[in-house]
Amino acid sequence: MLEEILKNFPLNKTKDRRLIVTPFGSGLINRTWKVQVKDANESYILQNINSGIFKNPADIAQNIRNISNYLQKHYPDYLFMSPIKTISGEEMYNDSVSGYYRVFPFIQNSTSFDTAESPVLAREAAQQFARFTKLLSGFDVQLLKITLPHFHDLGLRYKQFLQTLETGNPERIKQSQELITWLLEQKNIVDTYELILKENKIKTRVTHHDTKCSNVLFDENNQGLCVIDLDTIMPGYFISDVGDIMRTYLSPASEEEKDFSKIEIRVVYFKAIAEGYLSEMKDELNETEIQYFVYAGKFLMYMQAIRFLTDHLNDDIYYGAKYEGHNYIRAKNQSVLLQKYMEKEELLNGIIISYV
Repeated sequence: MLEEILKNFPLNKTKDRRLIVTPFGSGLINRTWKVQVKDANESYILQNINSGIFKNPADIAQNIRNISNYLQKHYPDYLFMSPIKTISGEEMYNDSVSGYYRVFPFIQNSTSFDTAESPVLAREAAQQFARFTKLLSGFDVQLLKITLPHFHDLGLRYKQFLQTLETGNPERIKQSQELITWLLEQKNIVDTYELILKENKIKTRVTHHDTKCSNVLFDENNQGLCVIDLDTIMPGYFISDVGDIMRTYLSPASEEEKDFSKIEIRVVYFKAIAEGYLSEMKDELNETEIQYFVYAGKFLMYMQAIRFLTDHLNDDIYYGAKYEGHNYIRAKNQSVLLQKYMEKEELLNGIIISYV
């Protein structure tokens, strides 16, 4: 089937050069394959967009096209991963059975890392996301389509959480009461988010919204090349990108870890993240945004905790579960991460002051 899909793209294939297609990456949303041209130093990335998550794939294509055009005009040396058009000139191929497919060039000798394995990688990745936002500071964010409505709307996520406490699985609600109580006690994080919206002192920017380390390409010397996985690029606030960096880089334990004693906040990583991000964005962020830099971590950790718990209480209808209580464990994991982050909040704020 994939061979038939690939016939719609102008890849360098002859009778003597067949395509070798293998699953690629660890992404959970879109299905991804690496396509190698046999006996040629040439490879591509093939993706099947998850239309269950992204209801309007054409909006993603339009966002990428508009950003690509802007960067080519203003920053032609910046490496931006634009899709290869189909033979008919489209950015995606729509198969009537399995949906939308797109092909990207594969950057030879590049690599990605599932986690920030060192402070150096954390710094490089943070700098790449910051550079991306900085270069697009002159781009009209109103041109961007919303590909995932209310994706990082903490106010809405909190309302959904409260609603689930009324309508969710009664037994699971009872069993989760201690965690529910603790999360409700942290409502000040939601209040701060609502204040941010009310004050309107934080700029709406081109925001990636999915800044895990695996969404950065590195060269052979572990120097950052560019950001990838552009489906969630939308108008947003810098706290979304910085917050997700904090959430996914600071602890050696992932959100799947069941042994919560392994969760910790590595201050050396925080310093690396701050150094990398602010090396690009220090002069772009206003005074109010700098004040909310550390808050960004609380914002994302808390939102992910209540989203996981909401799904657990709703019988795992959104994220699904690989085992009984999977989303409860994820929610507890993120709550422990948040608690340990807040314990170091004063120290972390001091570090930010030293950089600005």
